[in-house]
Amino acid sequence: MSEPTYFVHESSFVDENVRIGEGTKIWHFSHIQSGARIGRSCVLGQNVNISNNVIIGNFVKIQNNVSVYEGVTLEDYVFCGPSAVFTNIQNPRCKYPQIGSKFYQKTLVREGASLGANCTILCGITIGRHAMIGAGSVVTRDVPDFALVVGVPARQAGWVSDAGKKLLFDMNGRAFCESSAKYYKFEKGRVTEQVEPLG
Repeated sequence: MSEPTYFVHESSFVDENVRIGEGTKIWHFSHIQSGARIGRSCVLGQNVNISNNVIIGNFVKIQNNVSVYEGVTLEDYVFCGPSAVFTNIQNPRCKYPQIGSKFYQKTLVREGASLGANCTILCGITIGRHAMIGAGSVVTRDVPDFALVVGVPARQAGWVSDAGKKLLFDMNGRAFCESSAKYYKFEKGRVTEQVEPLG
């Protein structure tokens, strides 16, 4: 039997029927539950729980004390700050238990999004590509690509590049990010990344 191509700390538990990609590191006191799929080159910090059937992409970083519940999908390059919170049921009641995937609302965190420390992501929403969620924010609705949202409940406070730098658009709706060396266009209430300089 070949040696695993990933690292799991001896204090952590990995259930059966789990796939973990090459180069991924799972640190102290974490639990990966059955059916989970974790991509390559991810880092899961201390006390992370990945629930049944969760899908996590490549190059994802999940900081300490985060539970990713069934129904949540994290695409490539997602960052989850310390103690970020996910949910998967909209109206939890112990007296009327809702157990099993048929009750769980889907939550999608798109490529490159960053979730700040102690933020809360309510279920049934999509966090757009390269969006940034401020620390302590409570996200109650979909977040557009490249949006910066902050507060309780979270409200949009601007736009950011895929490198996380605030975008400042000129009168023609154009912006450039030096960190990513990319151009962006604001048009019809949304931001798109441009392949080449804007005319």
